[in-house]
Amino acid sequence: MKNDVISSEHLVIMITALVVGFFARLITIKEDYRQYPSYPNGYLIHLVTGFVAAAIGAVAIPAIMTKNFVAVTFLALAIQQFRDVRKAERDCLKDLENTEFTPRGDAYIDGIAKTFEARNYFALVVALVTGITMQLVSHKILWVNILIGSLAGLVILFILKCFSKRKTVGDIADVQLGKVEVRDSELFVDGIYVMNQLGTNNARELYRKEGIAAVNYPREEHFRITLDHFGQRQAILFEATRAVGVKRYNFTRKDYEQGRVVVTLVPLVRREDVFIEAIKKTPLLESVKKEPFGDEKQLVRRKINGQRNKSKTKL
Repeated sequence: MKNDVISSEHLVIMITALVVGFFARLITIKEDYRQYPSYPNGYLIHLVTGFVAAAIGAVAIPAIMTKNFVAVTFLALAIQQFRDVRKAERDCLKDLENTEFTPRGDAYIDGIAKTFEARNYFALVVALVTGITMQLVSHKILWVNILIGSLAGLVILFILKCFSKRKTVGDIADVQLGKVEVRDSELFVDGIYVMNQLGTNNARELYRKEGIAAVNYPREEHFRITLDHFGQRQAILFEATRAVGVKRYNFTRKDYEQGRVVVTLVPLVRREDVFIEAIKKTPLLESVKKEPFGDEKQLVRRKINGQRNKSKTKL
């Protein structure tokens, strides 16, 4: 067989790895709770880059086996290309800031851009592992190679998804509807002062009749650091306004004494359940993540163990 002709064995490895890697990108693009991208062109862009990532991972092993080391250098080029994807995503979202009900904020945009860059790596790594597995197995029966390689790729995909999965606001805080009170020109939610911009009768009546609010109660003391961060509060407000729209006014305020965070607005569609759910599913931003340490961490573990022991006793 000529050296410039791809063998049927390597062709099967490449096609299988490509399909499994592209499948990894396909299912991860559908599960995004931020509902982005939300239009066909956005899906197409990310699917094409995912396909390219899978193709690069799929050809790596056959290239090495045929001693075509020049082709392997495309892995390094791919990493640079995916960094450009992150930059383009960030620039695109920043350009759209002025068109939203309320800005996402730089911290949220950076997190979204990194997420989409990382998911291209999902496709590359899954395709690469699939190809390596099929090459190592080298079973005489073709479909056995394909099955084992595909299973290995799907296992790696599951591990990567678990590793990259981020917590949401609902994991660290209890989100409850707040009581809206209008006192003269001032707005209060559950006794927390929010603003003093309700100077007209129409504004006061509008907020009394249509205003909704939610209060976030941190479950642990150290969670206050995350919830109080301006970037995190801006992300919460963005998801809330995107879910129910904004007719007028949208604010977020924090209570320094108890660590409560208030989100309030006058929605276009009054759906309190959707409003609360959107806040709960807002992701915790990587740039503001805070984990307990030292004595604080030991206290958290003791509390968790105590809750587990109580549940076992009840059983």
